Amino acid sequence: MSTSLLDPRIKLRHISCFLEVNRQGGVVAASQALGLSQPAVSKSIAELETLLQTALFDRTGRKLVLTRQGEMFARHAMAAAAAIREGIESVDLARSSQAVVRLGALPTVEVDVVPRAVASFRRSPFACRVHVESGPSGHMLAMLRDGKLDFIVGRLPSPDVMKGLVFEHLYSEQLTFAVRPQHPLAQRPDLAYRELEPYPLLLPPANAIIRPIVDSLFIAGGMGTVRFEIETVSNSFARAFALENDAIWTISHSVVARDLDIGQLVALALDTSASRGPVGITMRANEQMGAPVMAMMDAVRDATAQFPRAPS
Repeated sequence: MSTSLLDPRIKLRHISCFLEVNRQGGVVAASQALGLSQPAVSKSIAELETLLQTALFDRTGRKLVLTRQGEMFARHAMAAAAAIREGIESVDLARSSQAVVRLGALPTVEVDVVPRAVASFRRSPFACRVHVESGPSGHMLAMLRDGKLDFIVGRLPSPDVMKGLVFEHLYSEQLTFAVRPQHPLAQRPDLAYRELEPYPLLLPPANAIIRPIVDSLFIAGGMGTVRFEIETVSNSFARAFALENDAIWTISHSVVARDLDIGQLVALALDTSASRGPVGITMRANEQMGAPVMAMMDAVRDATAQFPRAPS
C-alpha cells in the first residue's frame, strides 16, 4: 500500500479546474477565469474523473452540476485549497513587518531555552517581530486563553486549569536549592530539609506551578517553621539577593545551571528527585498555527535539546 499523502497523479491544476468549473457552472466561464484554454480545462476535468473513477459533473443540462460523488469530493477539495491558500498567506505575512510571534516564558526556561530559541528563530526564513512575556503562571494562562499569547513554554500546569489547552512534553527536570559558595550549608553533605529553617528562603509565589511541589518537599522532609520567606518570580532579584545574603533560592535547575557550572552558586545536597516534572509547550487546543508561530515552536524544540539537565 502506498504511503504517499496524495495520489501523485492528481495535480494542483486538476483541483483548480474542478473547483472553478463548479464555481462558474461551466467549462467556458472557468477557462476564462483561470486564463486557460477551454480544451485544457476540459482535459483536466476528464483526467480527474478518470483518476477518481467516477463522474464529478452531471452534463445533462445547460449548466454543469455536481453529482453526489462530485459534492463529496468538492468538500474536501475546497478544504485542501483553503489550507494551501492559508499556507501561502502565512508565508507572505511572515515576510512583512506586521507579523509577530507572542510567547510566554515561565522562569524555568526564560534564561536558557527561550533566548536560544529566539536567536535561532531570527535566522529562519520566517523571522519576524517577537514578543516575550514573563510572569506568574496564572497571568500567562489568562493571556493564552484570551489570544494575547500564541503559546507558553515552561512547566506543565496543574490539570484543573488545562481545559481547552494541550501540552507538548519536551523534557523533564527537577528543582535545585541554590546558595552562594560562602553559605554555611554550601559544603554540608546529605542535608535534611529542617536544617534550612534558620535561613531566608527565596520561594515561588503561591500561584506558581512549582510552589505545590516545593511545599510537598518541605512536608515530606519534616520542615518546620521558616523564619523568613521571600516570594518572587524575578530570577534577577533572586540571584542578586542569594549572592549577597545567606538566602536559599528554590528554583528549577536550568535557571541556575550556568551559575552552578561556573561556581557562582552552589546546589545544596538535598534530595529533590521527587520534584522532577515535565517542561514543554502549552497551547490552545485545535488551533491552526501560522508559519511564523510554528517556526518559533520548532526553534524551542531544538533549543531544549542543547542544555544539560539535572540528573534524576
